[in-house]
Amino acid sequence: MPYTTNEKMPAIRREAARLVERGWSARKVGRYFGFHHTAVMKWVRKAKVIGYHPIPTQSSKPKNTPRAINEIAKREIIRLRIETKRCTEAIHLMLEEKGVIVSKNTVHRTLDRASLLKKRNKRKWCHPRVERPKVLKLGDLVEIDTIHRMIDEKKRLYVFSLLDVHSRSAYAKAYGKMNGRTSVKFVKEAEKESGFKFEMIQSDHGPEFSSWFVQRIRKDHRFTRLGKPNDNAHIERFNRTLQEECLNKLPNNVRKINCALKKYLQYYNYERIHLSISTTPNQVVLRS
Repeated sequence: MPYTTNEKMPAIRREAARLVERGWSARKVGRYFGFHHTAVMKWVRKAKVIGYHPIPTQSSKPKNTPRAINEIAKREIIRLRIETKRCTEAIHLMLEEKGVIVSKNTVHRTLDRASLLKKRNKRKWCHPRVERPKVLKLGDLVEIDTIHRMIDEKKRLYVFSLLDVHSRSAYAKAYGKMNGRTSVKFVKEAEKESGFKFEMIQSDHGPEFSSWFVQRIRKDHRFTRLGKPNDNAHIERFNRTLQEECLNKLPNNVRKINCALKKYLQYYNYERIHLSISTTPNQVVLRS
């Protein structure tokens, strides 16, 4: 960053150098413009190199520092990142084991300058704030999420899950693709299966819940706060239960997973006692 933001300084430096060239002393020019005579002489030397043109303001950033990291340590940090793909903290510990003493901030800064850090795009999180509704009846707040299952290094399958906060009744289905169109289709199927109207849908900031999805579900919608997974605590807990009791026992096959989900959801909604409501979700639906 430059030490001054005065837009007229380049022209002032040029005029000072011109006055010295015309016979004024550096001290006289310094008093005239209000600068030290040594600064004036620097401008004169600069003008002899570039000509008598406006002399631009240079950055005040130091060109070197005695505490700068050496090139060997820098190359080692970059090598560990590329080979291990570990985070800053892990690379810092690896360096300590090898006897390379650098701070954690230095490791992070080195990776950042080498463009080896993944940074979030802040623009995608700019959503208008919507207040969380009071959950008094069925469908007042329905949470939705997606479980990712790795098939191989480049291919995945996706299990969409949905839960009504009032009754804790849930629905889930596996798909081979994850996009806004699939999300809209899933919400419509879940609403039809549940038998009651969804008033508000709550989701995280995943690409499958983009503005395209929000416009086409034709329902009130709110996003969870960035970095606050507890806002979706009910569906996150259901996802864990679903994986432990059902999905972890199944192969990565969409058809087989959906067959198993039909049986499991029947058990979950109609037979399994939910501790937070002391009964089954279906009993709450029937009482509402």
